[in-house]
Amino acid sequence: MSYTPFFPVSLNLQGRRCVVIGPVGDREAIEKDAALREAGANVLWVQDVASLRDDDVTGAFFVISTPQDAALSSRLRALADVHGFLLCCIDQPAFGFVAMAAIAKAGPVRIAISTTGLAPRVGKRLKEGLQAAMDATFARFVERLAQMRAQTKREHPSAEESEIRRTAMIEAAEGFSAEVRFTYPRWFDAER
Repeated sequence: MSYTPFFPVSLNLQGRRCVVIGPVGDREAIEKDAALREAGANVLWVQDVASLRDDDVTGAFFVISTPQDAALSSRLRALADVHGFLLCCIDQPAFGFVAMAAIAKAGPVRIAISTTGLAPRVGKRLKEGLQAAMDATFARFVERLAQMRAQTKREHPSAEESEIRRTAMIEAAEGFSAEVRFTYPRWFDAER
């Protein structure tokens, strides 16, 4: 199988116009609307897909469409090519420029998992495993490191002291580790 992997990136959406296209009650649309708002985006949610107007996406920075409708996705791709917005058509990577990553999060930490849209269920399982490990203790640990980093920066603010700051943070994280283990389906084990 031939494919080109997508380039992983995080977007600063603070104050940017984003559009979610998906019907009321659509789990994907609800999640994407909430995630965009959490990132500070100015979100328009077009819930009546049949009433979508070209003007709804003109001027958008990022558009996410949840219906798996090839005609709609093709129309959106043509509009994205003309107007230059980023486009994600959920579970239809051929139409968009963006494949949504599965996100595990705790406090300020975000770990994005991408399968380039080829194996979303694997991405979901990885997310669930990481999310379980990133519990409240992990979130407190990261918050404490952030406080220590800010304090170290206050105590050693000059550019000449950057190595002191770097060393202090390396030492603060000493002893933290993570372990990862994968389990495969029987059919795959049989093939190996």
